[in-house]
Amino acid sequence: MDEDRAMPGFQLFIKLFINMKFILGQKLKMAQIFDEKRNVIPVTLIEAGPCQVLQIKTKEPNSIAKRELQDKKPRTSENSVRGIDGYEAIQIGFQKLKEKKVKKPQKQKPFRYIREFRGDIDISRYKVGNIIDVSIFEEGDEVSVSGISKGKGFQGAVKRWGFAGRGASHGVKHEARTLGSVGSSFPERVIKGRKMPGRMGSERITVKNLKIAKVDSKNNILVVTGAIPGRKGTLIEIRG
Repeated sequence: MDEDRAMPGFQLFIKLFINMKFILGQKLKMAQIFDEKRNVIPVTLIEAGPCQVLQIKTKEPNSIAKRELQDKKPRTSENSVRGIDGYEAIQIGFQKLKEKKVKKPQKQKPFRYIREFRGDIDISRYKVGNIIDVSIFEEGDEVSVSGISKGKGFQGAVKRWGFAGRGASHGVKHEARTLGSVGSSFPERVIKGRKMPGRMGSERITVKNLKIAKVDSKNNILVVTGAIPGRKGTLIEIRG
């Protein structure tokens, strides 16, 4: 603690940033809790982990790459050599599959979900086979939650973009929820990016600055304040 106080502000920020916490989980349901002043707080329950570290990607060549670089032809690009990732990341797996359900290409990584977490992570703290669970988080931590939103199918402009619709007075017929004009006489075409009816939802959404209200290490459950994207069972990425 004394070292942190003596450390300049920027260095302390870097130290905290490279200790980024991350885990995969599954959305369970929403609920509500009460704070000390008996105010109702909406929360979301997430079944997070346990996750296993499957691969550690580094900028430096590994043993396979070094061997291939020695044997390669002079004009061969380093990008074509196996074992050079070119970036730092931690690959983790969530929900281990039964042996009979594992396909042949998956045998070395028998998990239903496999995701990478990139950024300024201190990869020296991780080894292949390590287990990541909810115990890395504490109450009050701020996290960012990413997931795929609910798919709502093909929707009109009023529901999809919040358009006001047309007037409901006399003389307006069958146009209450139409979007109106989509272009002008010049340039005689619809401009790219125009908000129009179309498929709604099923998009990757990230909600930031959510607080962890409770950590249940026994049942691998995180209680996060507020709402998160997706339906029950949606895969969730949590970064802290």
